[in-house]
Amino acid sequence: MNEGERQTGPANPRRFAIRVRNIEVGFSGKQVLKGLDLDVYRGEVLGFVGGSGQGKSVLTRAILGLVEKQAGTIEVFGQPMAEATRAQRLAIDRRFGVLFQQGALFSGLTVLQNIQLPMREYLKISRGLMDELAMLKIELAGLPRDAADKFPSELSGGMIKRASLARALALDPEILFLDEPTSGLDPIGAAEFDKLIATLQRTLGLTVFMVTHDLDSLYSICDRIAALADGRVVATGTVAEMLECQQPWVKSYFHGDRARRLEVSPQSQSPPAIPATAQPARSP
Repeated sequence: MNEGERQTGPANPRRFAIRVRNIEVGFSGKQVLKGLDLDVYRGEVLGFVGGSGQGKSVLTRAILGLVEKQAGTIEVFGQPMAEATRAQRLAIDRRFGVLFQQGALFSGLTVLQNIQLPMREYLKISRGLMDELAMLKIELAGLPRDAADKFPSELSGGMIKRASLARALALDPEILFLDEPTSGLDPIGAAEFDKLIATLQRTLGLTVFMVTHDLDSLYSICDRIAALADGRVVATGTVAEMLECQQPWVKSYFHGDRARRLEVSPQSQSPPAIPATAQPARSP
């Protein structure tokens, strides 16, 4: 996506990768998401934050169609998912890449074979071409070529993250979903992974939806942040805007003891590329 497209008016549907309206999701009589609204713009890195157990991963899974919603609408690339035919749903699924929190690699398959799984599911290509494409994804994820023949049990935590990222990139997705991508990594490894995501987002033109608790990730690579509390998105905006937000949970999160160690970088203080506001969301 070129910069001109990102600057178009908010009413232009091409600007939106995902639109969520009034989503409700619950389990065993407990409501997790309570009329949640959220927009994800094409070509941005959106950080999605919230307290543990508040429903961040639930929303991700609802968008992916892995969790059934009780109410509301989800649109992806302008297509209401509830109205999508099976063929339309499969076509949209091919435009998604997902990195699960613990990697979710199949332990009995090598890294190469794990990456090739979505290719086998969706593509009709030769074994030789599949091998070439999988090796390309391994290199894109920053893994050495000899990692291809290793099993997950032979990989470090950082290598598991990168192998999972390579699999998420297998079908050249347009939207990349990351669930706590730096969880379990040491600070140096987490910073390197953030840089990798930022580089891939720029070079591949990805839209990135990132569930995270990592303040460093929010400061370093996110264009906008959306905060979840009490089943709803209560604020959205840049880091600089979130620091000014007076919503109680957001204020506590961005002005806590750990947050005080970080300062807003010049980049995060620059005007956002897309309209955003960090005012508390109104209740429906």
